[in-house]
Amino acid sequence: MLSDGQSAEAAAAGACGLQSRGRSGPKRYTGSASVFGTVSKLIVLHERESVVTQAMDAALAELREVEAVLSLYRPDSAVCRLNREGVLSRPHPFLVEVLRKAQKLSELSDGAFDVTVQPLWELYAAARKAGRVPEAAEIETARRKVDWRKVEVDPDRIRLGERGMAITPNALAQGFAADRVLATLRSHSIRHALVNTGEIGAMGRKENGEPWTLGIQHPRRPEAYAALVKLSECCMATSGDYATAFSNDLLRHHIFDPATGNSPQELASVTVVASSGLDADGASTAVMVLGPERGLKLLNSFAGAEAFLVLKDNRTIRTPRFPET
Repeated sequence: MLSDGQSAEAAAAGACGLQSRGRSGPKRYTGSASVFGTVSKLIVLHERESVVTQAMDAALAELREVEAVLSLYRPDSAVCRLNREGVLSRPHPFLVEVLRKAQKLSELSDGAFDVTVQPLWELYAAARKAGRVPEAAEIETARRKVDWRKVEVDPDRIRLGERGMAITPNALAQGFAADRVLATLRSHSIRHALVNTGEIGAMGRKENGEPWTLGIQHPRRPEAYAALVKLSECCMATSGDYATAFSNDLLRHHIFDPATGNSPQELASVTVVASSGLDADGASTAVMVLGPERGLKLLNSFAGAEAFLVLKDNRTIRTPRFPET
């Protein structure tokens, strides 16, 4: 959720538009694209429209390429093909990079982060659609298909080690997309931008020289912020039990503890600010699974990372340098 004086989300709602503040200095341009089942939005500041047009076109093309590789919403994506066939030859470098990051995070978190939890997601989603809760035996059957160590990742081939395994890049894909969009904008001489791919990437500052201001959605009040944050030259990602719930009490949701097959019970949401979208996105999920004490210890593995945690009882925990306003 964004907050930027006027609503930054509203400002980025069009396809490509120009908004100027003041008679001189950089002007504000906006763009959007439908990817990952939602609308991704860009705000770019620059003096020359021709530069922004080229940068925006390239950034949106990069975003669509990331979706073509990593989206679970597209049956033709590389991830969906891997899940169907169990093996993928000559995989796209994006998928190799994301899965290698996933393996590193799994090692750091002692397996709390695991991209192979997709069988659990499919089980809970099917049960929710049928109006029931999965039985313990069903959960255990799905959980036995979860093991990040059985995913072989090489530049020339990716293979799932057992039949019935499947991956979900959803805890990394949107953060990775933010990284790729920011890198593309930088390569086109853009120095000030705000990117919302489902996770946030901030570069430079707003027209008035202030950092970008963003709101963290309150996990229990959809129209309220849990905190306001100022960002520049970093990324921010939030994981929450409210995003996709499989029970009305939010005790069963889309984040799973691979050790139990159930959803973690301590935290309602975790927001991580880090130097990259990949780190912020993956760390927010890992901390959700690990809980406050072990999760904040894990966060020490990411240089400069800060976190804002909301517990199930609405208490909050923030690290000392979290950039709250």
